[in-house]
Amino acid sequence: MWCVSQITEEYRQRMYALLELYARPHDPQAPVICVDEKSKQLLEQTRPALPAKPGAVAKEDYEYVRAGTCNIFVAVEPQGGRRHTTVTARRAKPDFVAFICGLLDTVYASVQKIHLFVDNLNTHFAHCFQEVLGPQAAALVLARLEFHYTPKHASWLNMAELEIGIMEKQCTGRRLPSSQIVAAELAAWQQRRNDEKQTIEWTFTRADADRKLSRHYVA
Repeated sequence: MWCVSQITEEYRQRMYALLELYARPHDPQAPVICVDEKSKQLLEQTRPALPAKPGAVAKEDYEYVRAGTCNIFVAVEPQGGRRHTTVTARRAKPDFVAFICGLLDTVYASVQKIHLFVDNLNTHFAHCFQEVLGPQAAALVLARLEFHYTPKHASWLNMAELEIGIMEKQCTGRRLPSSQIVAAELAAWQQRRNDEKQTIEWTFTRADADRKLSRHYVA
């Protein structure tokens, strides 16, 4: 929150609501799902890299060729130890709606409702589902979603950012030449983490927020 000099009442109430929900016991029938997206620049090698070997990391030439970009949607269930990724060409409204509908139809097909944590990007709102799907189809989807929005300039409260940081360190933070290869690498990465049931332990509480941030509070 280094870029926010004053924390308003609206900011505090949204923050308190998110922290309260994070503190609840895990409910498999109403799971908390944190969603965010990450743009990935695709880079092709100009010369074959020297592969890694015991005691030495892989070595790449400093030259590369830009091969466009892709978008990675990331959904993580912090307490349930599940995550799901999808690679798309863009991150427009139809892409976001399709990603969420895919979660509801597959990963969470047996769940009545999910708590969906997102930031304030213009594609993340209920009206986007109505625009893309039409009123009737959107109503069926929205009945299973409860939206929770981070305060503006407070994406650090979304645990999807933590998962994306891990994803970058373990998988995507290197030169990858095509969206197909990104998708294949991500599939293997998420399968491994899901098999290991890697969870995220959130320890920052409302009391911590008041102690550390209260000097920035304004009415």
